[in-house]
Amino acid sequence: MESVALSAPGGDLSIWALFWQAGWVVKLVMLGLLGASIWSWAIIIDKWISYARMRASLDRFEQVFWSGQSLEELYRSLSERKTTGMGAIFVAAMREWKKSFEKGARSPLGLQMRIDKAMDLALTREVERLEGRLGFLASVGSAGPFIGLFGTVVGIMTSFQSIAGSKSTNLAVVAPGIAEALLATAIGLIAAIPAVIAYNKLSSDANAIASRMEGFADEFSAILSRQIDERLSSPTRQQRAEEYA
Repeated sequence: MESVALSAPGGDLSIWALFWQAGWVVKLVMLGLLGASIWSWAIIIDKWISYARMRASLDRFEQVFWSGQSLEELYRSLSERKTTGMGAIFVAAMREWKKSFEKGARSPLGLQMRIDKAMDLALTREVERLEGRLGFLASVGSAGPFIGLFGTVVGIMTSFQSIAGSKSTNLAVVAPGIAEALLATAIGLIAAIPAVIAYNKLSSDANAIASRMEGFADEFSAILSRQIDERLSSPTRQQRAEEYA
């Protein structure tokens, strides 16, 4: 165990002074927690902005999709650029639709399954992108206090070793060393509390956005299913008409 001298009685108890007076293990714990906190806030801000943009994108797409515009025109406009959200699901379904009919699809069930699979894959990719890096917030929120507590335990053990060496139990001598150790727990809580709150909020937002995209995928699947039935049954009706003629 490292051996450090206790702070002088009545010494500087500012945060910076306590940090510089702490042992190297406690310093590493503090620096690690501060780095995790900074990265957590970067993720929180990035996700907050990206979720707001995604919701706006979903609103715009739904407005265009339900405006009555031709699906072919919408597909051509979206396939020429990178799409996200509902646009990506729509493009994936239309691409499979066009490929299947170009190759002469004859089975409505097989075509419907391929289209649903394409939309499921696109939806999975979008959800993974939405939830990316949220696991880091969960890790910081759950492990941050314990990491800070580890630094506190090491700091207190070191302080008591120094107290034993100085043979003094005066509170003015003991307090600075204890304060240095407890600072690690405080930093752990500072890192963990925002991470936990943000993780719960962002996870809820991601689930809400994913539910909107999943609902659109189900609605679009029903639309394509009706069109598949009409398109594949047209030759049959034509053949029957020719037979009765």
